Amino acid sequence: MKLSTTTRAAAVSSALAATLALAACGASNETGGDAGAATSGGSASSAAPELSGALAGAGSSAQQSAMEAWQAGFEGEYPDVQFSYDPSGSGNGRKAFLSGAADFAGSDAALKDEELAQAADRCATADVFELPNYISPIAVAFNLEGVDSLNLKPATVADIFSGKITTWNDPAIAADNAGVTLPSTAIVPVHRADDSGTTENFTEYLHEVAPDAWTAEPDGVWPLEGGENANGTSGVIDVVTSTAGAITYADASRASDLGIVSVAVGGEFVAPSAEAAAAVVENSPVVEGRGEYDFAIELNRATEGTGEYPVVLVSYHVGCVQYDDAAKAANVKGFMQYVISEEGQSASSENAGSAPISETLRTQAQTAIDAITAAG
Repeated sequence: MKLSTTTRAAAVSSALAATLALAACGASNETGGDAGAATSGGSASSAAPELSGALAGAGSSAQQSAMEAWQAGFEGEYPDVQFSYDPSGSGNGRKAFLSGAADFAGSDAALKDEELAQAADRCATADVFELPNYISPIAVAFNLEGVDSLNLKPATVADIFSGKITTWNDPAIAADNAGVTLPSTAIVPVHRADDSGTTENFTEYLHEVAPDAWTAEPDGVWPLEGGENANGTSGVIDVVTSTAGAITYADASRASDLGIVSVAVGGEFVAPSAEAAAAVVENSPVVEGRGEYDFAIELNRATEGTGEYPVVLVSYHVGCVQYDDAAKAANVKGFMQYVISEEGQSASSENAGSAPISETLRTQAQTAIDAITAAG
C-alpha cells in the first residue's frame, strides 16, 4: 500500500521547507511551483518534496476505510514511498509503534500514562505527537427483521450489553419506541474480541452517561463475560449481519446496512452523523498536562447540546516528533500533511463518512507536523 496529495493548507510551504532540511542528509528536493495554487486547491505536485522508502503504520480498524482513501491520495503524489497499514486494532497498533515495528499508530484512544512513558524511549526522549485526524460516530447497530431504527436511552443500551435486557420486546425498549412492533427475539450482544479503541470509547460513554447501569471501568478490552465476540470492526459487523437479534457497536461508516440506534441526549434522540459527532468534539477540551504536540481530547460524553451525538470516536495518529532516519521523518511528515489537508479530509469523509476536522484542529496539527524532524 501507499498514499496522494494535491491540496495543502496555507501552512504547507513552511512544512515543506522543514521537510527539505531534514531530507537534505540523503537527497536533494525540489520546491518549485506556485504555493498559491496549492492553497487554492490546485495541484501541489510541483511543490511536493521527493519522498521514497518505506512508511509503516498499524492500528485502528475503524480508520480502515479512511486509510484506503488516504492511501490512494498519498500514493498518487509519492509513488516511490512503500506505504503499508495493518488494521489490527488500536491496541496492537500502539504496541507496534512503541516497539518500533511501526512508524506511526492509528489509535481510537489516546496513549495511556504508561504508554506515554514508553513513547519517551521510543522517540529517543523527544516528544510524541497525537493528532485527532479522524472523527466518526460509533453506531449502535442491530439486526432485527422489519425494524430499521430505534430510540434507546443510555441506561437501556448499558443493560442490553451487560445482559440485563435479553429480548427485543423488553418494556424499557418499547417505552421509547411507540408504534414499533418489537418481536420477542432474543438479543445477542456482540463485542470486540481484540483490544479496541472503539470498545474503550463505547465503554467510556456508558460509564459516564449511565454510571448506575454500567459500573465497569472504561477499557479497550471488553470487561464483561457473555455475549458473542469477533476481531476488528469487520468481524463484529459480519456477526451481526448474519445473526438475527444481534447488536453491536462499530464505526458508523461500516454499519450502514444494519438497523441504527438514536441515543437520548438531553430531551431528544440523536442519530449518528458526522456533523453531530463533530459538534461534540468541537465543544470538548484538550487533555491537560501532556506534551506540546499531544492533542488528546477530553470528550464531553455527558453533553445535552442539541444535535450532538456523544457516542463518538476520535481516532489519532501517533508518532514521534523526531526520528532517527531522515527519510522516515520526511515520509511521516508528508503523510500527516496529506491527512490533515482539505483534500485528505474530504477523501476520508467521502470514503468513510467521517467528519472533516475543523480549522482549529488543522492549525493545531500543523504545529506538530512542522516540528517533525530527524535526529542529528
